[in-house]
Amino acid sequence: MTITYAVEPQLSVEEFVGVLERSTLAARRPVDDLPRIAEMLRHASVIVTARDTAGLLVGVSRAITDFSYCTYLSDLAVDQSHQGQGIGRQLIDHTHQHAGLATTLLLLSAPQAETYYPHIGMKPHHSCWLRSPQQ
Repeated sequence: MTITYAVEPQLSVEEFVGVLERSTLAARRPVDDLPRIAEMLRHASVIVTARDTAGLLVGVSRAITDFSYCTYLSDLAVDQSHQGQGIGRQLIDHTHQHAGLATTLLLLSAPQAETYYPHIGMKPHHSCWLRSPQQ
C-alpha cells in the first residue's frame, strides 16, 4: 500500500480526532473538547499527515517549533491497522525536515510507545520536567 505524506496546516478537527481514536492517543488527548482540539491544530507550527491510496488519514504528527533550535513533537498518531509499516518513523522524519534538521526534536512518549522510539534511533533524556495544566 502506498502512503502519501504531506504538510497539512488546515487539517480538519474531525479527521484529526478520527486518527487519534484509531490510534492509542485519544485516551491522552481532549477528543471530547472539539474547540480545544481546533486550537491545538490552529497553533501548531507543523502538521504532517500520512494518507493511504483512498485518501484516508492513517497517521499524523503535530509539532511546535521555532524552526531554528527546538521542535516539540506533541502528537504522533498512527492508525492501529497501519502500525508496523514505518509510518511513524516517516512522520517524524518529515516533521523534522520541515521544522529544520538543525533543531533538536523532542517528544514525550505515550506509555505503550516507550519501546518504539529507541527502535528508530531516538535516545531517552532523563531530565524532563513537567508542570501540569492548572484547572
